[in-house]
Amino acid sequence: MTGSQPVVVAEGLTKRFGAFTAVDRLDLSIAKGEVVGFIGPNGAGKSTTIRMLCGLLRPSAGRASVAGFDVGRQPEAVRAHIGYMSQKFSLYGDLTCRENLRFFAGIYRVPRQERAERTHFAITMAGLEGREDMLVRTLAGGWKQRLALGCAILHRPPVLFLDEPTSGVEPQARRRFWDLIHTLADGGVTILVSTHYMDEAEYCNRITMIDAGRLVAIGSPRELRQQGLGGQLFEIVCAPLGAALAALRQAPGVLEVDIFGDKLHVLVHEQAVAETLRPFLTEKGITADPPRSIAPSLEDVFVQLVSRRSKAPGDAGIKP
Repeated sequence: MTGSQPVVVAEGLTKRFGAFTAVDRLDLSIAKGEVVGFIGPNGAGKSTTIRMLCGLLRPSAGRASVAGFDVGRQPEAVRAHIGYMSQKFSLYGDLTCRENLRFFAGIYRVPRQERAERTHFAITMAGLEGREDMLVRTLAGGWKQRLALGCAILHRPPVLFLDEPTSGVEPQARRRFWDLIHTLADGGVTILVSTHYMDEAEYCNRITMIDAGRLVAIGSPRELRQQGLGGQLFEIVCAPLGAALAALRQAPGVLEVDIFGDKLHVLVHEQAVAETLRPFLTEKGITADPPRSIAPSLEDVFVQLVSRRSKAPGDAGIKP
């Protein structure tokens, strides 16, 4: 992060569609050069929030500004100062990479004398050298997404919105894509990226967790893992898994139990409770290994915070 003045600000940002509230009183402040991730399940309000911040949807209540422009009163000015990449690939498959870049340079009104340099920069940044004249429809998914990112930054926007940009892209290509994101952020671009991949959120400076349109928590990955659980987390290998899950939800001192792959993640008040879990399961005819203390993942934190919020709707979660 390279600036103290926030580039993106939201205060009580709300969007309603009839009786349905998609985004509910969201507060946000993002600095120059910061990479902020929006994570949450499908339908949580991530895309709706981004569309409001891009000036594409008018807020029902609250306010927001991007690059110094009000999203409700100055949507055209907002759109002129941002780059946007949607979750669906939106380039033209029957054009070459170079032709797509030239087309978007014209759409973004890049000065003619700068278009060749900006096109070259986008091709180099995306690693598309040698593929400039390939039809876009022949590219693999990862290459397409990198080209789309190149198109989105042709006009040097100070703020970049990426709406689930790596959906459907293979893991190795996703990692390369995130390398490009951080290269841009190092150059001072402020980036908001929505994703439902919890592992991707680890690459962000800060994470905004959203569920059912409400802010659940906001903080760095480290802050969220340290503060988000309110107990100690253990992993248990046991069988049968469904019976163990049902049993442990009734065990004394257990705060939360969830299935993670072929194991259970069990949140308890203290170490002493964990030591009782294996005997507890054995008494019920369930085979179990000794519980193993583990560091919480962001998925653990998110599941726990959403569960906590459902039990106490007034709890807005963590705001470090």
